[in-house]
Parts: sequence; structure tokens; C-alpha cells
Amino acid sequence: MEGRCSARAATGKPLLEVNNIEVIYNHVILVLRGVSLTVPMGGITALLGGNGAGKTTTLKAISNLLRSERGEVTKGTIAYRGKNVAHSDPTELVKSGVIQVMEGRHCFEHLTIEENLLTGAYSRRDGRSAITRDLDMVYGYFPRLYERRKSQAGYTSGGEQQMAAIGRALMSRPETVLLDEPSMGLAPRIVEEIFCIVKSLNEKEGVSFLLAEQNTNVALRFAHYGYILEAGRVVMDGPAEELRENPDVKEFYLGLSEEGRKSYRDVRSYRRRKRWLS
Repeated sequence: MEGRCSARAATGKPLLEVNNIEVIYNHVILVLRGVSLTVPMGGITALLGGNGAGKTTTLKAISNLLRSERGEVTKGTIAYRGKNVAHSDPTELVKSGVIQVMEGRHCFEHLTIEENLLTGAYSRRDGRSAITRDLDMVYGYFPRLYERRKSQAGYTSGGEQQMAAIGRALMSRPETVLLDEPSMGLAPRIVEEIFCIVKSLNEKEGVSFLLAEQNTNVALRFAHYGYILEAGRVVMDGPAEELRENPDVKEFYLGLSEEGRKSYRDVRSYRRRKRWLS
């Protein structure tokens, strides 16, 4: 499947531009330190790093969901299509084409799968026929959701809930999707299936993706470009293919070295010095 589903290069113009942002929680805790990244039109951009690196905070800074957690962007700019959106209302950002799929497969558990999908179209005003057409499109990409469309979401599998969360986002007709940890807690086969669907949505529907992911190996196979975060700052970035071949990335994030695959204990010992921490 790797050969069929690897990503093609993206050459679109900048769509989302994050420039040197800092994020502080509770007025004292500095979480992001000078993070900059660009998502091109028609691209899949990966935001990589371990737990606590700042990936989710970066996505929430873009989608303006920090205030509910007593966080705020204190420096830098966030622009979408050239317009500063750092302090925009999240609802207005959704209307402009940016939507976030939250970490943890958030669904309305008491609603059916189809009802969950339809909540994504709540803000649309283009008529029932257009919504029905997009619902059919979502079922085309996620045939398993069609099979479970009358099932209560709380009784479906983790993979089906993740598909429903992505499908619900698609029902808002987004231009850019911020996808947070899509592989979390899922079996490798389901992860591969979801990433292949993301790739198809990117290529066939023109949806741009910024995905935060700990599974560096999978993410770099599907992304066009990647940024690696550590301790709230970008320590490395580049085309996905180049990052996959980078010795530091291989050792610290893929568990490989010149000697071959390493054990988790070997990786944690940091035999290769992290040059960016010196």
C-alpha cells in the first residue's frame, strides 16, 4: 500500500502562514516559542513531534480555540489567504474554510453516525440538495460510515469514530483541515486506511491538510512537507522525502540508525547528539 498511497509533491501558493508565534497559558507558562510554518494550497503538511511538543497547541492557536483553556497568542502573526486571523472568532474561521478535527475522535455519542455528519453542515446555507450531495461524497470516501450510518456513534469502533469526525469536518466544505493525531489509539491497518483517504481527499477534492502526528513514519509517507517540534519550537523542517532520509530523523523519530533498527531504549539514550539542543 505504501507505493500506491505515497504523496505527490505539492506546489501550491501559501494558504496558511504562521509566523514566529508564541503562546502562553495562564499568563505565565510559555508553550510555543517562535513557531513558524506554511501550508501551501493543495498540500499535506505534517507537524511532528512527541507528546507535549506543542503540536495541538499550534493547531488550536490557528483555529482560535486557546481561550477556553486560558491560552493566548502573545507574539507573531497567523494569516489565512493573506488575512490576519490570529484573533478571529472560530465560527468566522470555519466559514472562511478552516476547520479543526480535534484529537480524541470527538463525536456526539448519543447521535447516529449520519446525524453526526449532518451537524458539520449546520452553518451552511446552500440548500438541502447540496448537503445531500456532500453526504454522498463522504460516504463514497468512507463506505464503512454508510454501513453504520444508523448506528449510535458511541457504540461504533475507534476507527469509525475517527472517520466520522473527519467526515463531519468535510460536511462544512472546508478548504483547509487541521487534523490532530488521526492515528491515536488505532490499529495500523485502520491508520493506513485513514491516511490513504486523507491523500485521496487532498488529490481529488483539493482539500489542504495540516496534520499533527506522533507517528512520524506514517505521516512522512503521506505528507509533502514536514515540521518537527520539540519543547515548543521548530527544530527541523523540509520536504517529507528528505526528512525521511535525514539521519537525525531516522534515529530520534523513526527508531533507525546507520546500524539498522534500534530498540526504544537505544533511541531514548540519544547516542546521536541532538545538534539543535546544543
